[in-house]
Formats: sequence, C-alpha cells, structure tokens
Amino acid sequence: MTWTQWFIFILIIQVIHGLATWKLYIKAGKKAWEAFVPIYNAVVLMKIITRPWWWIILMFLPIVNLIMIPAVWVETARAYGKDSKVDALLCIVTLGFYLFYLNYVADVNYIENRELKPKTSSGEWIASILFAVVAATIVHTYFFQPFVIPSSSLEKSLLVGDFLIVSKFHYGARTPMTTVGAPMVHDTIPIIGKKSYLFNDNYEKRNSSWMNKLQLPYFRLPGFENIERNDIVVFGQPADTLVDMNNFTPDRNYYKPIDKKTNLVKRCVGIPGDTLEIKNGVVYINGKQNQLPERARVQFSYDVVFNNVNANSMYELTQKVKPILKKYDITDGIGYNPQTENFVIQATPEAAKQAVVHPNIKSITFNADDEGIRDDNTFPHDLKHNWNTNFFGPIWIPKAGASVDLDMDNISIYKRAISEYEGHKVVTRGDQIFIDDQPTTSYTFKQNYYWMMGDNRHNSIDARAWGFVPYNHVIGKPVFIWMSIDGINDGIKNWKFRWDRIFTTVSGSGKRTSYFIPFIVLIIGITLFNKWRKKKKAKN
Repeated sequence: MTWTQWFIFILIIQVIHGLATWKLYIKAGKKAWEAFVPIYNAVVLMKIITRPWWWIILMFLPIVNLIMIPAVWVETARAYGKDSKVDALLCIVTLGFYLFYLNYVADVNYIENRELKPKTSSGEWIASILFAVVAATIVHTYFFQPFVIPSSSLEKSLLVGDFLIVSKFHYGARTPMTTVGAPMVHDTIPIIGKKSYLFNDNYEKRNSSWMNKLQLPYFRLPGFENIERNDIVVFGQPADTLVDMNNFTPDRNYYKPIDKKTNLVKRCVGIPGDTLEIKNGVVYINGKQNQLPERARVQFSYDVVFNNVNANSMYELTQKVKPILKKYDITDGIGYNPQTENFVIQATPEAAKQAVVHPNIKSITFNADDEGIRDDNTFPHDLKHNWNTNFFGPIWIPKAGASVDLDMDNISIYKRAISEYEGHKVVTRGDQIFIDDQPTTSYTFKQNYYWMMGDNRHNSIDARAWGFVPYNHVIGKPVFIWMSIDGINDGIKNWKFRWDRIFTTVSGSGKRTSYFIPFIVLIIGITLFNKWRKKKKAKN
C-alpha cells in the first residue's frame, strides 16, 4: 500500500477503536470523543491502563506492534477487572474485538490503582520474555544486527566464520516494509525452516495478492555518513528469487519483498556516477586503478602443478596438497580440474609467489578468462556484451537525478534497474525503447545505485552476475568482528577460534588489534564494582 492508503487504513482503525472503547473511556472518567481522536486517544488510553507514554511509539513500530497491540488489548481488559487467562486469550483470538463485548454487553467497572504486576510467576516470565523480545527487535531493526560471513567472497579480507556486528545507523536505519512477520529472524524461522513473514512469493501474484498489500513503502532514517568507495556493505541480494541461497535450481522463482531478500556482504567498489571497468581482474574507476584499503586482500584464480605427490584416490590427493598450500595461507577454492589434471586455487598474488618455491610445487599459473570471451552468467546477459568476470565493462553506475542516454546497445544494462527497482514498464520494439508505453531515448534515475564485488575476484557471485544494487536494498555497515571460528561449516568438533580476530574492527589501517582482553577486564571491573556498591549500601 501507498502512504495515503496506509493513512486511510489507520483512520479506519481509529474509528473501530473508538466504537469499541468509548463507553470504557467514560467509565474511566474520560470523555467519549477522546476515544476517537488519533494519537491522542492512545495517550489517554495509556493513562487509563496505567502504562508509560512510550508504549504509543512501540505500537506504531512494524513487527514490534504485533506484540504491543495485543498487550494493550489485554491491559485494557485488565483495567476493567477482566484479568483471567481466558480474558487474555479472548482479546488475542478475537483480534481485540473482545473489547466490543466489554464496551456494550459486559457490566464492568474501571479499577483505579490496580496492581500492574502479574499475579503468577508464569505471568511474570511471559511479560519479561515479551518485553525482552521487543527490546531486542528494536535494537536489531534500528541499531545493530549480527551477521555471519557464509561464503569466501571476501576472503582474505573477511573470513568464512567471522561473526560481524552490522551498524544500521551509519547509513541510516531502513524501517521494515514487511508488517507481519516473526521478530528477531530474517526470512526463515530456524529449525522448522518455514517462511517467517506473511507474503505471497508467486511472481505472477505479487501485485494482486491481499497479503502483499500489507507492505509499507520504503523509508530510511537519516544516517551520518554516505556509502563511500571501498566500504564493506551488507545488503539484500537484488536479484534474489531463491528459497535457499545454496540451491540455484528451485522449482520456480520465489519473489521476496526488499527487506526479506537474502543478506550478502561485499565491497562497494563503485558508487553512483562512477564509470567502472575490470581489466584482468583489476578494477578501474573513471579510468584509474581502484586503490583498496590496507587491510583488503584480493585473491585470484591459479592453476597449480605438483611434483612428487602421489595418491590412490582424488580425495587422498586433495588431502595431501591442502597442508602444503595452507603453509602459505592458501585455503580457498581448492579443486581439481580433470581436463588439465591440475589443481585450481584462489590465492593472493603474494601467497602465489611464496608458494611456488615449495619443492613439491612445479608451477603456479594465473588462470582466468581472456578479454572478449563472453560468459553467459555475466551481467547483463546480453549477446552484445562479450564480458566475463575477469574483463568487464566499462559500465556507468546510475546516480539519483542523473540521466542516461538509452539505445539498443545499453538498454539491457539499465532495463532491470528502471523496471524492477524503479517501477516502470520497459519494452523494446524494433529499434525503439518504450518506458510506460512512451517512446524514449533517455531516463533519469530516482535513486542511487552501487557496484558490490567480492575481493575474491574469481570466486565470488556478485554485481558481475546480477548488476546494480539500489540504495533501498542497503542494510548497513559491518563495524566489528565479535567472534571468528575457523571450520564453521565442518561441524563443531572441527571448530577453532581465531583469537587474533575476536573483538577487532572491520575497517581501519595497520595490523588488527583484538580488544577481547580489555573487554573481559572491563566486565570483571564492572561486576566487582557493583558487588562493592551493594555491600556498601547494605552497611548503610
């Protein structure tokens, strides 16, 4: 729904609330009209149920309000003596319409100075858990979100098994667009593996289903910095139509709302208005080689030929070569090419130079596609562009308010952005381009776009596969590694903590410094201080 449609919907809800509670307001010593005035009626209701004013804010926060609004229904019933478990259940099951019964049928009286504390220990536990979930959901949605590196796209800059804290307020927190869903989870409920939100994911029905009408328009709170070139960014995969990101052949395309798309982390190598080109795996921005931060480690693909390494099986052979490569911190993408009978690895140029001197290694050769060889999996998936992951572009990155001239040579580059991300109908007929059934030769973009790539240049599915990332898909900026586990995908028995990475910053210059020991010392200090203060109070 649009903001206007949501405004009308909220007004209707206010009328329903007034009709359901105006007599209850009178019994609490208030005026009947106060039950009908938007926002003000909530202020009055908080006084009636003896709850703090800031509950009103929580009632209007998406997802959080799924807990707070039923809580207000229950508290309203309790304020008039209906405080049994059955009353609470009726409030929730009837979606608040139980208040109509209390307002028009039941003989109830307002209870002043009622006991707010739950009567049973189980009630206390439920209340504590609900408000803990509310607090955690607010922090998760508007301030910080945990994220774990699932793939080697940024290896060796960020490692598989790095647990990150992602800041939402650096670029401005994006308010939820999906209004009905489980709190504290993304797109899937853990253990049961079911979708965590209400939405019709059939592409053909996405614009007609009533469930999808519950979506809020995109809105972002102000941030204190813009996305800069070479920032590491967490964002929703714009072309995500997969149920499982590890299964690239689903039975059909599954459409997802923007805030429920699969979260990815990449480096933003191109910002709005840049012209990007990749030559032999090296990124050039506006004609100049992109200078990466000090901690960035770029990997490329290499063929490795071994000497004097014999084995009875491919598994045994792989197990023998891995320790040799690991000495040089080569751990990613180790595979065997049966056509060339060579091993293929992903390594930094520095590691490749060091490893080639090993007595069991005969040669290490750079391995990537040549210029002009078209890769079907490379954006924009058009026969007119013979691009691959190693040689790509040049390509202009759209900027909000900037226009691009459109022709039959570049329409495939910008068609998805104009249609899917900016909501226009784009078709071509002969040599003409039509936007919303009007012939056109240019287009002015409404929002900024970014080019997100992995530092693992030849082993990363990134913008070279699916194109631009619109700003409304941006989630936040990783700022901190609070935990790092080697072998995270190999079972808990094989886990090894990377102590030198725990409690380190994501960005910065120089060698990583762990703040884990100072953090432990601080926690111990606070604990001892609190114990001392309690003892001092007890003596007094």
